[in-house]
Amino acid sequence: MNPPLRLAEEVRAALAAGGPVVALETSVVAQGLPPPHNLEAARRCAAAVRAAGAVPAAVAVVAGEVVVGAEDAALERLADPARRPAKASPRDLAALCAAGRDAGTTVAATAAVAALAGIRVFATGGIGGVHRLAPGEPAAGAADVSADLAELARAPVCVVSAGPKAILDLAATAEALETLGVPVLGWRTSELPAFYSDGSGIALEHRVEDAAAAARVLRLHWDALRRREGVLLAVPPPEAVAREVVEAAIAAALEDARARGIRGKAVTPFLLEAVSRATRGRARAANLALLERNAAVAGEVAVALAAAAG
Repeated sequence: MNPPLRLAEEVRAALAAGGPVVALETSVVAQGLPPPHNLEAARRCAAAVRAAGAVPAAVAVVAGEVVVGAEDAALERLADPARRPAKASPRDLAALCAAGRDAGTTVAATAAVAALAGIRVFATGGIGGVHRLAPGEPAAGAADVSADLAELARAPVCVVSAGPKAILDLAATAEALETLGVPVLGWRTSELPAFYSDGSGIALEHRVEDAAAAARVLRLHWDALRRREGVLLAVPPPEAVAREVVEAAIAAALEDARARGIRGKAVTPFLLEAVSRATRGRARAANLALLERNAAVAGEVAVALAAAAG
């Protein structure tokens, strides 16, 4: 049985010609940002990829079909809260397609679909990881770990992000990436970025200064050494918010989430929106800026990777 995968003609042609293509996730459209910021983010990311010389390929589930290169009409459909689109992780894709649903794809699902389509570079805001314990939660309890990490370990895709989302346990997430064998490259930095915060304090062993250097590492990792893991390219945010401001907002939001009984997939968008309110929109503005920056860097890397392969 063929997968319910539809590639936009522009994406199909670029891949057939060995041209640069960048996958873009759509959970940010369906759940990550409220209107009108969600569509603005998607359009700015696509424009940044094109400006770098690559083809943008937004991944989404539309009426039960996995679309690679979703058009603006499909993004508008996902951006409408009244339609209640689902949030698709890799485990959800088959069931959502069978049910004919609409869904925004998470980092994990987008990486999985990109690998299936033959796309090697993917841009997002921040990846998921090991969640922090809520106040009063026993440390011995099972950690809530995002599916993003497991998919990064098995999808040979370069994920360009501003590191793990600031709401996570950053040290535990970095340890998990190491355990899973996922290389983390700092883009002109030797510190793991912390999404829209101004740093994590976690040192990185490897860094690259430009797209050509990143492409060399990717080709060695996948082609010469025949590794199958993905690679995380971590780009510092262009408009960072002070770490202490973000940390105070996260602590208050975690308490609120626990009091309300918010769990699972609903936690991340709840915390991000709470931090945005607490920072009076500064976190949201930083999020939009880093999404656009990551898309631009991903476009540069995709162009360099295509040139090296040619």
